[in-house]
Amino acid sequence: MTARQVCTRGYAGGVRHVPDSIKRAVYARYGIGSHSPGQYEVDHLVSLELGGSNAIKNLWPEAAEPRPGFHEKDKVENYLHARICHGQMRLRVAQRLIATNWLSVYANLLLR
Repeated sequence: MTARQVCTRGYAGGVRHVPDSIKRAVYARYGIGSHSPGQYEVDHLVSLELGGSNAIKNLWPEAAEPRPGFHEKDKVENYLHARICHGQMRLRVAQRLIATNWLSVYANLLLR
């Protein structure tokens, strides 16, 4: 995966496909038997817009609450994607940040 690929308009939408059967498997893998609508989303650890994949090892059930939750992680993903596409960050650096400590990136965004 290259920065050029992830920065191509429509790339993430074009590769986004996680069937319901895989989503159910992700919830089961993490011991979540039932949940309310909007309580969780099956999220990509490394988002598609940062070159992640739809493989089950890159998927996890992310909660909306407590905050920061999946809505805030989406903001971090968008921020890192923009940095990559503007040549301000290497793709591998963004992937490492989102996978290992997205909360730190989010906290730094709040300080801006």
